[in-house]
Parts: sequence; C-alpha cells; structure tokens
Amino acid sequence: MKLSDIDLNLFVVFDAIYTEGNLTRAGEIIGITQPAVSNSLARLRKALDDPLFVRTADGMVPTPVAQNLVGPVRHALGLIRDSVQQSDRFDPTKSDKKFRLSMSDLSQSIVFPGLLDRLAREAPNISIDCIQARRRDIPMDLTAGNLDLAVDRLLLPDQTLLQAPLFSYGYVCVFRKDHPIIREKLTLELFLQLGHISVSNRADGLGQVDLTLGRQGKRRRIRLRTQHYLSTPELICRTDNVLTVPQPFADMLVEQYPIRYLDLPFEVPSMEINLYWHESTDQAPANRWLRQIIQEVPKETGTRLRSSKNS
Repeated sequence: MKLSDIDLNLFVVFDAIYTEGNLTRAGEIIGITQPAVSNSLARLRKALDDPLFVRTADGMVPTPVAQNLVGPVRHALGLIRDSVQQSDRFDPTKSDKKFRLSMSDLSQSIVFPGLLDRLAREAPNISIDCIQARRRDIPMDLTAGNLDLAVDRLLLPDQTLLQAPLFSYGYVCVFRKDHPIIREKLTLELFLQLGHISVSNRADGLGQVDLTLGRQGKRRRIRLRTQHYLSTPELICRTDNVLTVPQPFADMLVEQYPIRYLDLPFEVPSMEINLYWHESTDQAPANRWLRQIIQEVPKETGTRLRSSKNS
C-alpha cells in the first residue's frame, strides 16, 4: 500500500470518530453528513484491511490497530495544522481557545493563582481545562493532542517531547502554631517521634523524604497517607501531626492558616518540576504564549511571597 493511494482527509475522519465514538457527532465536528462519515470509514477500512472501529452499545470502540494508529495520526495532523497556522497571528486578547493541561494539585496551587490573574488581564476569553494525568500516559496524551502542556516531575526520556525547568524547591516541615512539642528547632529525633501526614499520588511506594530517611536506617511514623496536598491544611490545624512539603506551598499555607514551618533536620533532594510539550507544538504561537506565562508565574509568585513575608 502506498500513501499516495490514500486520501489523507480520511485520517481527519478517523480522528473525529476516535474522539467522539459516534459517526453522527464525528460528522458534526468536521462538517460532513453521517453517510459521508460512513463512506470515509469504509474506504479507510478497505485501505488498512482492518475494521478500525466496532459498533457496541457504548459507541464505536477502536480496534487494537486503531489504538496503535491514533497517536501517529494525531501527531501528523498536528504538524500539518501547525504548519498551516504558523503564519496566523495569535491574539490572546481576542482568542477563545481552551488549553488542556495536566498537573498535580500542588503545582496547581503554585501556578494557577498567578496564571488566572494574567489571563484575566491579558486573555479574558481563554479558558483552562486541567486534569492530573497518570505520569506514564502524559507522553502519549501530548503526542495525541489530548494535552497541550504538562507540568510534572522528570518523565521517561521521549525524543518527541520538549521540556523546560519550571521550579525547584526544598522541603520544610509544616505544623500548627500552637503545637505542644515543637519549639524553635526541629531535631531528627523529634521529627521521627512526631506523627506525619504523607502526600503521594502513587498507590504505594516511598517518596523522596522516606527514601532519604531509609538510607540512614530511619523511618518516620506516617499516620495518614493521601493523594492530595490541598486536603491537608485543616488536618494540620486540628491535630498534632506534621506535614513535609515544598517551601512555596508552606508559604501559601502560612498566609491562610495558623501554621508555621521549620527546615528539615536532614538534607532532602529538591523537588524538580518541569514543563513539557510536544515538539509539534513548539512553534505554535498559542502554545508558545502560554508556555511563557506559565514559566513566568512561579517567579512572580515567589517574589510576592517573599515580599509579603518581609513586610
């Protein structure tokens, strides 16, 4: 089979069917009738010698061949789309584009306040759709166009992904202001004596703090393990448990809750967070614009917090 034997418009139809799982809705998206979608699918099935989609009660379910094909197809369509749009000027003041992002709730707490302030001033009609994708799914989601950008720790090497360092922060220990045991210094002995709240988006396994302690033959007392940082402030205020977090998050908690923090009594590698995007969107004006803002926001937030702390 030669590529010249296939109408490339069929892959536009393929992508729409894969996204919608329904022939009628796929036609509405690309502006053709349902019979035309059916005809295009039949031609592509014949060319690829595979059903591609199987009709079920839940809609059109992709076959393994379609699942393997969708990433490269969306990548290719993205390259074509971006090439066509390169000459277009992106005007954030007039655009109503919706960006799709992935980041943890901790990163959201650091990035979103400044980002939304910037959008309100510079791009009032742009919106953000944010999820926390599984780390192993992020490369494919960026490739397939399901995500525009991702904020996460170091991902597995992927030659199609580009990245930029976003922030790197050390850890501190957070606790309520009237804690009955903690005074002005935190020793390793006291740290291990305290009850701890641990935050990890993984179902099991050790985080950076516990790995560091383990190398010293030490182990802390974890009283609660949760997947979300933003559920922890009230727990800290109402109990004698402590929480080890990146310092910017601690600074935000200090502004909002009767909480204070101290440095850890041992060295822990910093949290390194990067911004990721697919190479096909590297020169896309809209993607470049949002990347620049997201890279500026943590610096602006850090400056604001330091100023507030010193005032």
